[in-house]
Amino acid sequence: MNRAAAEARGRKAERRAAWWLRLHGWRIVGERLRVAVGEVDLVARRGRTLAFIEVKWRERPEDLDLAIDERRLRRVAAAAAMLAPRLARPADDIRIDVMLLAPKRWPRHLVHVWQP
Repeated sequence: MNRAAAEARGRKAERRAAWWLRLHGWRIVGERLRVAVGEVDLVARRGRTLAFIEVKWRERPEDLDLAIDERRLRRVAAAAAMLAPRLARPADDIRIDVMLLAPKRWPRHLVHVWQP
C-alpha cells in the first residue's frame, strides 16, 4: 500500500472512531494535533475526562492486537503532555486511550492504556 492510500485509510478510521465516540457521549475537541514530539489522532472530552486517543486500523481483526506498542504509546503520551496545558481544565482527569478498528467490526475502545 502506498503512502497516500495509507493516509486515506487512517483518516477514514479516525472519522469512524470520532463517530463512535460521539455516539457514546464524547465531544471531539481536536483531530490530528501535531506537536514537535508527535501527533495525537483524536482528543475527546466527556465530562471531566479528557482523552488523548490513538486510532489504529487493520484490514484483519487479528492484527489489531499487535497494532499498538510501547513506542507508539510513549509518542502519544509525549504529545499529550505538550497539548494538555492548552486543552485541559484544572480538575480534568487526563488519560491516553486507543481505538482499534477493522472492517465489519465494531470499534474497540481501550481506556487508560498508558500511565507515564
